[in-house]
Amino acid sequence: MRNSSKRSSEGGTKGRDARTIARDICNLLGDDGKPPLRYEELASLEGIGPSKASQILACFELGRRYYAGPGPLAKVTKPEDILPLVPELAQKRQEYFICITLNGAGEVLGNRVITVGLLNHSLVHPREVFADVITDRAASVICVHNHPSGSLEPSSQDIAITRQLKEAGALVGIPLIDHIIVTRNGHTSLRERGLL
Repeated sequence: MRNSSKRSSEGGTKGRDARTIARDICNLLGDDGKPPLRYEELASLEGIGPSKASQILACFELGRRYYAGPGPLAKVTKPEDILPLVPELAQKRQEYFICITLNGAGEVLGNRVITVGLLNHSLVHPREVFADVITDRAASVICVHNHPSGSLEPSSQDIAITRQLKEAGALVGIPLIDHIIVTRNGHTSLRERGLL
C-alpha cells in the first residue's frame, strides 16, 4: 500500500506508473522524433485524460517552437504569397475573415481570424480588424476571406467592407494593401481588380 501511494504521488495512475505511461507516449512518436501526436491518440491511452493530453500536446508544441527558433519571417510581395499563410481556408464551410499584418519590409507579423460567419457571409467591423493591427505596430495590413460557395466574384458587401477598411487604415496610418477572396477554385485580389 505504501509503495502504491508513493508511485501515485510521483505521477501515473493506480497500476500504471509514470514511466509506463511515458513509454506509451514515446511509442506514438515518429522515428525522426517529431511529434505526429494527435489529441485522440493521447487521450485514449490508459492513465491520460483530456486535460493531460492537452498539456502534453502543448509541451511538444512549445518545445518545437523553442528549438526551431524564430526563423525568417514570411514575406508578401504578391497575392499568391498569402495562400501558404491560410492553407485550409478554401476548404472551410463557413466564411472566415482573416487579418494579416506586415512590417515595413512586407514581412508577416501576425495572422489572425477576426470573425467566423455563416455559410455565405461574415460580419466584420474595422474596430475588430485594426485592434490587433495597431498592437502589432504594423506598417500595413492584408485581409483575406473565403467564399464557401466557390464564387470568386466579390459581393457588394465585400466591396463595401473593403472601402471601410481602406478608410479606417488611412485614418490610423496603416494602409490596407489588399483584400483577397479565396475559394476551392482559386483566389481573387480586390487590388488587382481595381476595387481597392
